[in-house]
Amino acid sequence: MIGVPVVDGALILVLFAEIAVFCLFWFDKRQARNHGRRVRETTLLLLSLFGGVGAWTGQRLLRHKTRKEPFRTLLGVVIAVHLVGAAAVFWLLLRTAHA
Repeated sequence: MIGVPVVDGALILVLFAEIAVFCLFWFDKRQARNHGRRVRETTLLLLSLFGGVGAWTGQRLLRHKTRKEPFRTLLGVVIAVHLVGAAAVFWLLLRTAHA
């Protein structure tokens, strides 16, 4: 990246992904209230792989899809995979940065 260390760039990308997924949950909640076209659950789950904390925050703060099964359980699994994957990526980045 242009003048940005790799780890910092990765953190910025993760931050943008978290915000984008939160906004997607907000949009879907708004569409649900207005009886508009909704975001597919598979899309919400897939994008939650990249922004799991944003998905969790959106679900909790917006009270969106908190009772719907199996979505709630699947989202928990996806968030766990996101956290493990993000930790592994940052561990590798930090390890290679200090090598």
